[in-house]
Amino acid sequence: MITIALAVLTLLQGTSPTVPKTTPRPPADPFLARAHAILKATPLIDGHNDVPWAIRIWKERPFDVEGYDLRKSVSGQTDIPRLAAGRVGGQFWSVYIPGDAETRKLGYAKVQLEQIEIARRVIQKYPDRFELALNAAQVKTIFRKGKIASMIGMEGGHAIENSLGALRAFYALGARYMTITHNVTLDWADAATDAPKHGGLTKFGEEVIREMNRLGMMVDLSHVSPDTMEDALRVSAAPVIFSHSSARALCDVPRNVPDAILSKVKDNGGIVMVTFVPGFISQEVATKGRERREALKVKLEGVTDEAEKARITAEVTAEFKPKNATLAQVADHIEHIRRIAGIDHVGLGGDYDGTDDLPDGLEDVSKYPALIAELLRRGWTDADVEKLVGENILRVWAANEQIAARLRSERAPSLATIEALDAPAK
Repeated sequence: MITIALAVLTLLQGTSPTVPKTTPRPPADPFLARAHAILKATPLIDGHNDVPWAIRIWKERPFDVEGYDLRKSVSGQTDIPRLAAGRVGGQFWSVYIPGDAETRKLGYAKVQLEQIEIARRVIQKYPDRFELALNAAQVKTIFRKGKIASMIGMEGGHAIENSLGALRAFYALGARYMTITHNVTLDWADAATDAPKHGGLTKFGEEVIREMNRLGMMVDLSHVSPDTMEDALRVSAAPVIFSHSSARALCDVPRNVPDAILSKVKDNGGIVMVTFVPGFISQEVATKGRERREALKVKLEGVTDEAEKARITAEVTAEFKPKNATLAQVADHIEHIRRIAGIDHVGLGGDYDGTDDLPDGLEDVSKYPALIAELLRRGWTDADVEKLVGENILRVWAANEQIAARLRSERAPSLATIEALDAPAK
């Protein structure tokens, strides 16, 4: 009947009938398809994710690993479905602890033990999806099983409480890197965002680096001052890492790596794993953030009423709202580090669940393929991408293990103390 009706309409109008056509689906982005193919074969290993801390401070049920169900969509930026969509093949889970006075009262080492225990329980809870990796060779074995190789990275040398014995104990519990400082200067190392006291590392700080080399624990220089970077690169017998830092030439903030250090990272054989934190990626975000903090400090001075504080904070925040950082800007940082240090010395360290805001296009852990597709559009080869996403950090880790084996055959565990090495001259 439809055919007859169309024929009649044609005779009446004197025109051919128009038959609606099905609109074809647009072809898949070839660069995105290529990104997925690369990540299917090569493990993407991210240097820093703060899920263990997110679980600790979870408002609904703090510390509750069982309740914070990663098989479902969670309020944070990381869960198993999104890790799968992001093709994540290996993850250093950060066991961050603050370096503040409140945590010091609780006991830095105690809180660090709690965070390692949380991380290990997270890994154990999902045996079909996560598996603990304690050496570089295990990562690809785990990846071939279809699981995410899971490693532990300590964030902040305050956790060892000036004890090389504590450092060794944390390594025995699975920590495979230690970020030398977080945001506070230690008794033995200067931080990037705190007042310097030592001009880099003290003698004891240098001994910490040497003992990390002997253990095979990677030296992480994110968060440290440029002087501490210089000293660590001079002392370390093994390649260092920056687990979540970006390029200071593109965003001039203390947390990023200056070009002069990037050149030395190349000489050292290390790696800078680019972070996605907007304030470390976009100069506008960084500048507006600094201006906002300064304005708030002035306007909140003397204000005691909490409702008024909230009103002023909202007003100032709106006034200094910048455009967000973008995926393309993250790619710019990756390319800059490649230009200065070389393709063998750059990686990825998103800092998911360690910051509230992420760049447009990189909102959660599912977005890694989009970043890889952007680099492929810019002319990166498959081999370049393979180095960026995983081969570089595996090379650095393996080199640390090889050097550690030699050093352990040459010397016993260090018995040095901060009191003996850093005591003022009489």
